[in-house]
Amino acid sequence: MYCSRRSFLGQAASLAAVLALPKAAGAQGADKVLTIGSQSMRTLNPAIQPGNATGVPGTQIFAGLVQLDAAFAPVPYLAKSWEVSTDGMEYRFELVDNAVFHDGRPIKASDVVFSIETVKASHPLMSVTYGAILEGAKALDDRTVSIRVKKPFVGLFGLLTPALTPILPEHVYGGAGGPIQTNPANNAPVGSGPYKFVEWRQGEHVILDRHADYFRPEAPYFDRLVFKLIEDSLTKALSMEKGDIDYLPFSFLRVNDLKRLSENESLVVTNKGYEALGPVNYLELNLREAPFNDIRVRQAIAHAIDKEFISNTLHNGLSRPLDGPLHSGNAYFAGDALARYPFDLDKANQLLDEAGLARTSGDIRIQLTLDVPTFEPDSMQLVADYLKSQLRRVGIDVQIRKSTDLADWSSKVSQWDYQMTMNSTWNWSDPVVGVNRSFLSSNIKKQIWTNTEGYANPKVDELLAEAAIENDPARRKEMYAQFQKIVSEDLAFIWTNEGIYTTVYNKKLANVPASVFGALAPFDEIRLA
Repeated sequence: MYCSRRSFLGQAASLAAVLALPKAAGAQGADKVLTIGSQSMRTLNPAIQPGNATGVPGTQIFAGLVQLDAAFAPVPYLAKSWEVSTDGMEYRFELVDNAVFHDGRPIKASDVVFSIETVKASHPLMSVTYGAILEGAKALDDRTVSIRVKKPFVGLFGLLTPALTPILPEHVYGGAGGPIQTNPANNAPVGSGPYKFVEWRQGEHVILDRHADYFRPEAPYFDRLVFKLIEDSLTKALSMEKGDIDYLPFSFLRVNDLKRLSENESLVVTNKGYEALGPVNYLELNLREAPFNDIRVRQAIAHAIDKEFISNTLHNGLSRPLDGPLHSGNAYFAGDALARYPFDLDKANQLLDEAGLARTSGDIRIQLTLDVPTFEPDSMQLVADYLKSQLRRVGIDVQIRKSTDLADWSSKVSQWDYQMTMNSTWNWSDPVVGVNRSFLSSNIKKQIWTNTEGYANPKVDELLAEAAIENDPARRKEMYAQFQKIVSEDLAFIWTNEGIYTTVYNKKLANVPASVFGALAPFDEIRLA
């Protein structure tokens, strides 16, 4: 017996008049062009790579079973309806009737099953998540998919969105295509979403064209999307001011640039559309190596950092200090459980002395290298510069090594070829998705945004495994509170601040994605106002 049947009809996006926004370079033959500011990515396949660099273009190329609206409620996408068993252990999804991949082949339930299995095996986040909660997926017929869970899990719909479980064509990504990580279609993808792949020039742009056979009538509005790959935040800001970019999600602009752009009458600056992400920023230490395998050294570094100065002065009040793995907006955030390390240089020096790191010539105890990625400059580069000066005050000489692009940085970190690095991850819509991956000892992998720091605590492994399938909300919250207490005491990371996430766009645009996933959702309703 089944209950909770929901059925929705997709709403058609109406066509508007001729595009008034600037036409992108290389966009000949496309009448309506939307130019988007982006950054370099390693792949265009979000089934094997999380994050915004891959996710924003990837969710235009690939559809998902559902989307989440602005209230975290699921709404149909490739699934037109679903049923949930009364015991909460099985979900059955009915696919829309007219959906085809970009090569014209119909999208079948077997493709959905293949996609779930691929994500479970290969995705840095979802391999952990699906491993914890998923019993299995099965195609009941060409249009019906059954998904069974180990125990009722309230966050399942959030996993079935295009950013986390994109629907891939099995005939392209399976079998003869070879291992998913090296499949050539990752860089010239065949997808299921509103836009199809045209061209990717590394360091320049990604171009996508309207999928004429997209299953939502009259959508999408734009004929072409041009993603300009820009690493430098100032260049992004200037491009918005000049009109070279129409839409800049995940802007990662400097605080001063954000202030200036917010005063521009032709632009909108908003922090809406990131509610399902929960960005947390931190200093990651390679815990396998001395001196970071000594808790006293980690405690000393934590005491040397004035987090209030970071948020109030460096960030002009736009960020909040962070002391643990969960964003303050997360339903499982337990601020009272966290171990905190107040700013105290005397305490930091004392701990370093006790750890045997004596000052030598030049008043230096030790020299360390800090890697800095190109994204989130105010939470990465600016904070790194501050840490360099602060740690020098306790005798730690920091050499900053700035990466050239995302691939350069992620290669070092994923191969454990670093001492310290600035880093940022998302909590996502449930801790099982975005939090567990960084702390489970079973997820120590040479893959970016896993447990690259090498943290291992059997009690944490036990708590996270139990919390993943706990159905009692109060008990689950208690488990995550215990987890936060332990990892903040262990200083698995040295957290600095909550992320500053903003979107900037031209006021001529309407229906800019504003769900809890923001730009990690299809651009099939965005149009001219």
